[in-house]
Amino acid sequence: MEDAAEGAETKKKGGGMVATIAGVAIVTLIGAGGGWFLGGMIAPKDPAAEKAAEEKKQEAAAAAAAAHGGGKKEEGLPHISTAATGVVQLEPITTNLAYPSDNWVRLEVALAFKGPPEMPLAEQIHQDILAYMRTVSLQQIEGPRGFQYLKDDIQERVDLRSQGKVSKVMFRTFVIE
Repeated sequence: MEDAAEGAETKKKGGGMVATIAGVAIVTLIGAGGGWFLGGMIAPKDPAAEKAAEEKKQEAAAAAAAAHGGGKKEEGLPHISTAATGVVQLEPITTNLAYPSDNWVRLEVALAFKGPPEMPLAEQIHQDILAYMRTVSLQQIEGPRGFQYLKDDIQERVDLRSQGKVSKVMFRTFVIE
């Protein structure tokens, strides 16, 4: 008799669990459907408004293209490195470090000339920075203080090479891998 009573009690507990899961699933579906319906009522799709917004975007793009030199498209912000500003963007420098030699560094530098930029001098400076970066170890450039020392060393080398023609070395990117 006791075994029969325990079996009936276990069936009631199991049946109650299934009913609870089914009830939660039904309530969840009703809630999701109601949310979708309410969202559609609050923010209805208006094809005329979407078309007007697309036309405004096209007009703004055409006006921007006309302002930036005719019909050509430019990507992103204009570069500050131009001959008129006296700033020369050097080609990216990618090389391995002295120690550990399996670490690589990528460095993009711009030079601010005091007068008109001299491209042969800029190329010599580029090669000088490349040669210097091959002698640097990872431990020398770790942390903010190491990076500041690197900037100071490169600035000093540029000052010596340019004999005062370059006023500033600007780091655009610096990545160690």
